[in-house]
Amino acid sequence: MPTDKKAPSIGAVEWCDLTVQDASNVKDFYCNVIGWESAAVSMGDYDDFNITLPDGGDTITGICHARGGNSNLPPQWLMYVRVASVADSAAICIAKGGKVIEGPREMAGCQFCVIKDPEGAVLALLSD
Repeated sequence: MPTDKKAPSIGAVEWCDLTVQDASNVKDFYCNVIGWESAAVSMGDYDDFNITLPDGGDTITGICHARGGNSNLPPQWLMYVRVASVADSAAICIAKGGKVIEGPREMAGCQFCVIKDPEGAVLALLSD
């Protein structure tokens, strides 16, 4: 995820990515359809991808393989929203009838989890 020098705003959508079985193929699909460019990000024995605006522009999203910690994520675009505390928000999610499907855990220096609301939609939460 990109870093921003200003203080993060609670409730702001900070990132969006897609996790699928074949990230290489899907990355090529979106790069061709939209005109995005990509850069490989080593995950050890495979690469995920940062997606940038054309002509070396800003990194705007990621396309990831459904492996490791991402293996249980659904194949859909996932928004990451800033909260005050991932742990507190995860507990409230469960109390209100939702589920935590990944985490909480650390990712890129932040606390992170993926929740599922009572209707089945998913959202990622992050905090310092």
